[in-house]
Amino acid sequence: MSSLNLFTRFHRPLVWFAASMGVLALVSAVGIFVDDRVLVGVPIWTKPFKFSVSFVAYALSLAWMLSLLPRGRRVGWWAGTVVAAASAGEMVLITLQVIRGTQSHFNQATPFDDAVFQLMGATVVVLWLGALVIAVLLLRAKILDRAMAWAVRLSSLIALAGAAVGFLMVRPKPEQLAVDHPPIEGGHAVGVPDGGPSMPLTGWASTGGDLRVPHFFGMHALQLLPLVLLVLAALAPRFARLADERVRLRLGLTAAAVYAATFALLTWQALRGQALLAPDATTLTAAAAIAALGAAATTLSLRATSPTPEAVHDPRGVGI
Repeated sequence: MSSLNLFTRFHRPLVWFAASMGVLALVSAVGIFVDDRVLVGVPIWTKPFKFSVSFVAYALSLAWMLSLLPRGRRVGWWAGTVVAAASAGEMVLITLQVIRGTQSHFNQATPFDDAVFQLMGATVVVLWLGALVIAVLLLRAKILDRAMAWAVRLSSLIALAGAAVGFLMVRPKPEQLAVDHPPIEGGHAVGVPDGGPSMPLTGWASTGGDLRVPHFFGMHALQLLPLVLLVLAALAPRFARLADERVRLRLGLTAAAVYAATFALLTWQALRGQALLAPDATTLTAAAAIAALGAAATTLSLRATSPTPEAVHDPRGVGI
């Protein structure tokens, strides 16, 4: 199948949504330079820029995964359409608040701001449920070879967990609970106020925890884990051991396990109020353990078996 024919099978609403996010990313990039307003310590157009770039990758990944479904395609189409519509609604509300010069997330300063944030919360829940349906369909479908199939499935589950980190952000902070009707309730940062010292480019808190770190890392498993398998498949002609589908499967499972463990560590680090680039001894020890176990599992995966004709030529199985 040609790349053009494959692209035409992609979920159209998600593709169009990704295209609209590409346009919004360009508009937001211009806004960062021409609009001198600052909100929560960063240029006011930073949030729609980051969200739109992230949504381009996320929507195209889902559109590709939905094109792989041999069964449940109609259910998948509707689930993808729900994700596209909910995501578009969220971006409209974010952009609306930028134009108004106020926060979109956690803002209950006025009845209108509160209504916008409540509506945003509803779109996020709908988006998450749509992505959950897609993940279930991918778990049940027979797609691709076993290695790529499990990369797609596990990446969709990790991405769901990454998206769910957003629900932790809406919890009120202790200082907010001490005030009746605080204008802002919830936040990204842990242990420090939002809008304080931050890392360049990302804007993540540099003096405390930031839940956007695991949120970002988890959601983009959707691109990174399948990419690992694509790289392994591209290297297979040069490295005979990688030509064995069982080796690629084990390496893919190892990558998914390391990714999931790292996501869990980043979430734990953020919830402890610890900046990403200022890990304590406990965090460093856990990271070293993940790296050591991942290296050992990779070595065992490469040594576990040698290529066989069946492993190279039979793409039908999807079980482990």
